Amino acid sequence: MSLHDFGEDEVVLPTVALATDEPVEILRYAYDSFRAGIPVALVTLVEVRGGAARAIGAQMAVRGDGRYCGFVSGGCTEAAVAAEAIQALRKGHDRFLRLGEGSPFFDIVLPCGGGITLSIHILKKADPLGEVLSNLASRRPATLRYTPGSESMEFGEEGSRSQAGWFDGTFTTHYQPRIRVLLCGRSVELTITAAVARAAGYEVDQIDLAVDSSAFASRIDQFSAVALLFHDLDRELPLLQAALRSNPFYIGALGSRRTHEKRIALLREHGFEDADIARIKAPIGVFDKARDASSIALSVVADIAAARSCGQQAPDFG
Repeated sequence: MSLHDFGEDEVVLPTVALATDEPVEILRYAYDSFRAGIPVALVTLVEVRGGAARAIGAQMAVRGDGRYCGFVSGGCTEAAVAAEAIQALRKGHDRFLRLGEGSPFFDIVLPCGGGITLSIHILKKADPLGEVLSNLASRRPATLRYTPGSESMEFGEEGSRSQAGWFDGTFTTHYQPRIRVLLCGRSVELTITAAVARAAGYEVDQIDLAVDSSAFASRIDQFSAVALLFHDLDRELPLLQAALRSNPFYIGALGSRRTHEKRIALLREHGFEDADIARIKAPIGVFDKARDASSIALSVVADIAAARSCGQQAPDFG
């Protein structure tokens, strides 16, 4: 299928196909569309002037039939961006689009008062996107490198940088696996926290109490958060030790400060140093006075999101 199938003079109206800002879903939509023979462009936020609703590297996928997904602003410009991408697909060449401050489009004003620059790249092959999707499915980070001079996009393994941006004339977008939340315990708090975490878009593992600690540790990687929602330190201890010997970006444990003092004493008896113990967020959550299950669930998931957000600011996330 090509744009000629829609007619040279046919008006193609942008239509939201999928309301998502999940990078893997946007890439999957672009990849599947291209493989189905539908012309598609990948739009990337490559510059921010002043304030902006989205971070550098945010993306949209726009098809020649007008269907699109993703966000590069707060939702106020996406239809206009999709229309520009459709025109780029008709012309057959990549282009840059400036909106807001410094833009020739005086009728498109960003609510934040800033300005953004977008690259519109017409996909010529699906393989780079497929390789990123394969990496993410295997819980490995990956990058796409866009070179406007050659209108090309290539796959790259994750390097030492984790910030999207321009490097030597190439714009690099980084992709990391979806956050995996490992929830341990047997309580109403666990059930509700699992529901909130799934609603937030996280991958959730509810760990059975009979699980072997080594099997539990095998589920943990640097993109994982461990939340221990026990009311019994003896049951918690084997899994907590396994988490401390692994590399999750977050470890949290339920209980009061007095409970945590007992936890610290137990861990020291098992040979853990203060630096290890300091990795534990206890009491768990953004506010430690939560008593009911719903408040605890919101507190825990918000704490995980905050920890992840802080980690993404570091040049070498791990």
